[in-house]
Formats: sequence, structure tokens, C-alpha cells
Amino acid sequence: MSADSGSPYPSFAEISRNFAPGWFAAVMGTGVLSLTTLALSRQWPVLECAAFGLHLFNQLLFLLLAVPWLTRWLRFPQAALATLNHPVQASFYPTFSIALLVLAAQGLAFGHDLTLVLGLWWTGALLTYLFSFVILYRMFLGEHVALDHVTPAKFIPAVGLVVIPVAGGPLLEQLQGPARELALIANVLGLGAGSLMYLSLLGLMIFRKYLHKPALGALTPTVWIQLAPIGVIPVSLMNLLAYFSLPGAMETVQFLALLLWGAGIWWLIMALLMTLAARSRGQLPFALSWWGFIFPLGALVTLSLRLGPVLQLPALWWSGVLAWGLMLGLWGLTLFKTLRGVVSGAVFRPH
Repeated sequence: MSADSGSPYPSFAEISRNFAPGWFAAVMGTGVLSLTTLALSRQWPVLECAAFGLHLFNQLLFLLLAVPWLTRWLRFPQAALATLNHPVQASFYPTFSIALLVLAAQGLAFGHDLTLVLGLWWTGALLTYLFSFVILYRMFLGEHVALDHVTPAKFIPAVGLVVIPVAGGPLLEQLQGPARELALIANVLGLGAGSLMYLSLLGLMIFRKYLHKPALGALTPTVWIQLAPIGVIPVSLMNLLAYFSLPGAMETVQFLALLLWGAGIWWLIMALLMTLAARSRGQLPFALSWWGFIFPLGALVTLSLRLGPVLQLPALWWSGVLAWGLMLGLWGLTLFKTLRGVVSGAVFRPH
């Protein structure tokens, strides 16, 4: 019996039919936590075991979540398509493909077989492109999206595209001939399209925040999603530039990355203030959207840890360490509340 409502625990069929696409934000967040913990273990070796444990846990988590996600498409396609047409929920579908890309980055960092890493990356990249076209095509042709539906969750398809070179850039060195050229094009297209999409949506999102009512309640954590493209775009750009020999280009991009880091720190403070304000008003109920705290913050941590040593600015590295501590705390709290919801069955019921 459910500890919350006294109603029967949902059956697997009910769980699959109501399975929210945003579940894979948990894989994204856990993955970036494992990667940043591994990066910090170079300074503090005691963290290496924790990083490896998070890596294994995330692989298992993806497999567990993939079962009801795929079952929903096979047994309840109408429910899955209804979500794809939803003006808000549709934007969370790319979390599945982004999770694959994050797992590919984990595979590279933790030394997995190259064939497996390439399989994860290619599948994730192709699905990311597919979701970006399908979701935006439906939104562009339809009239179901209103200003109330415009939240930073709209960034998720763009985030997926710019995440492609995170693992895709380093993988270029492992490929030869036509496969390398095709992978290079996939990386460049993703970063270019996702960056432009982000800039376009940024204006729309700021417009809403200035002139429309705020997105509160379960949508409060989406304000953190803004950090994801700010952190990922410069990392992906540096990954691709490492493949080319363009004199002076890397130094220029590193300076631009520093400016984006500044924007990220500013937005992190703003996101904290807005989240604390929502909490003080009792407008921050637990929902799966809480996983939206983790990956975006991890993207900023990744940028900070990468730029600090390169630019010889210890303050950047230490800001990354502090943000990592915040991310770890939020991850632990969100995981605890998620597991409690799983035990009670509350997170599997439609709201």
C-alpha cells in the first residue's frame, strides 16, 4: 500500500503508461556528478572510489529507467505521443538521448571498450537530432504553445545538441576515414544548431521573466537549466578546437569561455535566490523536476574545473569545487526524495 494515499501500489503497466520522459534527467545529473568527482580525484585521490561507484550506479539507473520508457512506446504509444504533443512535457524527451551521450562521456573517462562508447554516442547523437526536429517541428506548426509554457525547459533540445561534442570531440581521434568525417559533421552541426537555438530561446525566456508571471511550483527548478548551455557550449567548443590546428583559436575561445563562466556564476546566484524565494513561499514541492538542479550545475562545475588550471586562475577551480559541493548536496537530497516517492508509488502516479 502507498504510504502517502493508502491506494494500491501502481502496477508495472500503470507505471509504464504514466512514465514521465524527464526521468532521465536523473541519469544526466548522476553522470555529470561521477565525471566531476573523477576530475577532482586527480587532486584528492580519495574521491576515485566514489566516482567509480557513481559511474556504476548510473549505468544501472539507466537500464532500470529504460525498461518502462521503452515499454511505454511499445504498449502505450498513444500516451507517449500525447506527451510528445504536450507544450511543456515534450521538451523533456531529449533527456533520454542526452543520458546516452553522458554515458558515452563516462565510458571515455572510465576507460570502457571503444565499441561500446561509440555505440552509445552514435545512438545518443542520432536520437538527439531526431527529438530536436520532431519536437520543434510540432511546436512550429501547432498553436498549442502559449507564453505560460515558456520556461528554461525549452532549452533541453538545444542542450542535447551542444552536448554531442562533449564525448564526440575526443572520439574523433579514435576514428578513421569516412567515419571520422561523418562524426566531425555530427559534432559541428550539433554545436552550431544548439548554440543558435539557445540564443534564440534565451531572448524568449528573458521576455517571459520580465513581462509575464513567474514559473513556480514544480517548474521552479527549471530556472537552473539556463546553466547547462552556458557550461556545455564552451567545453564542447574547446573539445572540437583540440582536433584542429588553428593558430590562436584556442586562446580566443578560452577567453570567451571565461566570459561565459562569469555569466554562469551570475545566473547561479540568481537561480539560488529564485529557488529560495519559492521555498520561503511554500512553492517548491518535490517533483521529478528537482533533477533539473543537478546536470546544469554540473555543467558549470565542469567548465570551472577545466578553465581554472588552463588560465592559471585558482579562483575558478575553487568556485568549481564549491559548486560541486552544492551539486553533491542537491543530488543526495533529490535522490532521497525520489527513492521515497518510488517506495510510496507517488512518483509513478499522474499529477
